[in-house]
Amino acid sequence: MPRKIYTGKVVSDKMDKTVVVAITRLFQHPVYKKTVKKVTKFKAHDEENKCRVGDTVSIIESRPLSKDKRWVVLEILERA
Repeated sequence: MPRKIYTGKVVSDKMDKTVVVAITRLFQHPVYKKTVKKVTKFKAHDEENKCRVGDTVSIIESRPLSKDKRWVVLEILERA
């Protein structure tokens, strides 16, 4: 099974070697048929502490690295 890759924005870099990435997705509401925006936050491993708040990054699914971390920063796509 291939690993998931998402693109999102860094919303927090206060932890050591960890960033919080917000993934925004659009979907249609099942009853009202209106397009709804949903934001999901993932904690991702950032080994060199290179990511800053506002950066657009690509994250990939990985094995559990801690209690909440299951993602690793693949690359920084755009600097803030």
